[in-house]
Amino acid sequence: MAITQPDPKAHGLSGELEPPDWPPLTLPEVDALLRRYPQAGGATRILSVSPRPFSAASVVETPQGPVFVKRHARSVRDRAALLEEHSFLAHLAANLPHLVQRALATRDAETVTCTAEWTYEAFPLSPGIDVYRDALSWTPFHSTGHARAAGLALARLHRAAATYSAPARASGQLSASYSIFAGANPEPNLASYLAQRPNLKRYAERRNWRASLDELLLPFHRKLTPWLPYLQPLWTHNDLHASNLMWSGPEPSANINGIIDFGLADRTSAVYDLATAIERNIVEWLRIGEPNAKVVHLDHLDALLGGYEELSPLSYGQSQGLAAMLPIVHCEFALSETDYFLAILNSPEKAYLAYEGYFLGHAQWFLGDEGKRLLRHLEERAERSPRR
Repeated sequence: MAITQPDPKAHGLSGELEPPDWPPLTLPEVDALLRRYPQAGGATRILSVSPRPFSAASVVETPQGPVFVKRHARSVRDRAALLEEHSFLAHLAANLPHLVQRALATRDAETVTCTAEWTYEAFPLSPGIDVYRDALSWTPFHSTGHARAAGLALARLHRAAATYSAPARASGQLSASYSIFAGANPEPNLASYLAQRPNLKRYAERRNWRASLDELLLPFHRKLTPWLPYLQPLWTHNDLHASNLMWSGPEPSANINGIIDFGLADRTSAVYDLATAIERNIVEWLRIGEPNAKVVHLDHLDALLGGYEELSPLSYGQSQGLAAMLPIVHCEFALSETDYFLAILNSPEKAYLAYEGYFLGHAQWFLGDEGKRLLRHLEERAERSPRR
């Protein structure tokens, strides 16, 4: 009775299921781990295996009820990196106890357990239904009602985060940081980013990253530059996809009962987080190669922003910044993902997809008809925002 899924699969970059990069959790492993946690007391059964690709995670039955266990390679998330996340979670849980769960602690009051190879974290099971359990990023909401609920939940998270003042996270693997395009001159910022990641630097130099920056990315950044003063720093989720939300049910009127997976949380801005939510949920990137495919869901976009602005209306400068940021909001995570595939998984094939298809390809898409339609819609919406 160890695993209910005999041949677990993970989400691949192309949208197909594939063998996981990391071995799934085992019952003896989680039993030994959870005996340290008084809220669990051991493990009796693994109930599910997560299809998320960058770690190994499962819902586990314990004598105290189900808990969620996540295992990371230490080269990806060490103790210090997880404690950065857990500190933010503790702040949010104190302010949004109905939406955010803090990490469980061992008898020694530690929220991270380490071995020579792995780091572990455990959480109480978030209330609600995991309606989008098998959904990939870049797949749409089921309804405009879900999109509106997601926007409202994100606004609540941002309001709770406004009183959290920790500095940005230390650089590491798989990070959705905001440093390259946060200032007036991205080139030295990108050079510094690459210098900290020698595998990625060699890879990007072979692909002439300076030419890509000059020809593709800087024109987008120039449109963002006037609005940078309106993007106040804020700790944010940075991966608000429908599958990172727990729901009261599948119906369009469902409420959100929980926000999960803060692995990419960092100090960015509210506009950055909104742009990321649009990128994750509004554009069906896995279908952009289909002839005449309508991959942009403008009704979901309006519902998402409408839900957000019910609680936190955007200023004119923020709205303009949102439209300008969208074509490049993915860049730092795409580079981080490329480095992960090079330095951790030693997979040039996946690195190519992350760099060419994601880092460059998503930005290039905004130069086409569908990308321009999306940006024009956001710009027109911005023009209707109050100038305050």
